[in-house]
Amino acid sequence: MQIQTILFGILLSSLLGAVFHIWKGGQLWRLLVFLALAWAGFWAGHFLGQELGVEFLKVGPLNTGFAVLLCLIALFGGYYLIFGRLEASAKKKP
Repeated sequence: MQIQTILFGILLSSLLGAVFHIWKGGQLWRLLVFLALAWAGFWAGHFLGQELGVEFLKVGPLNTGFAVLLCLIALFGGYYLIFGRLEASAKKKP
């Protein structure tokens, strides 16, 4: 894989993580969590799509469609598992 492909993947997944942070809000440490979730989900999606032979919205050697799909799943799932329960318990306290 070329360095341009890696940089494009990092840029795209960082953009998704940053937009998710803007939508959900929070402090700086939440941004770092969202970026880590986005990177992990994106690259897991790319390599899983490559292993399964899924070619969906492919950009060069990068399986962009499947990578973005798993990135979004990681962001929403991670948000629910990490922050969803914290916010629900904070709303119940008087």
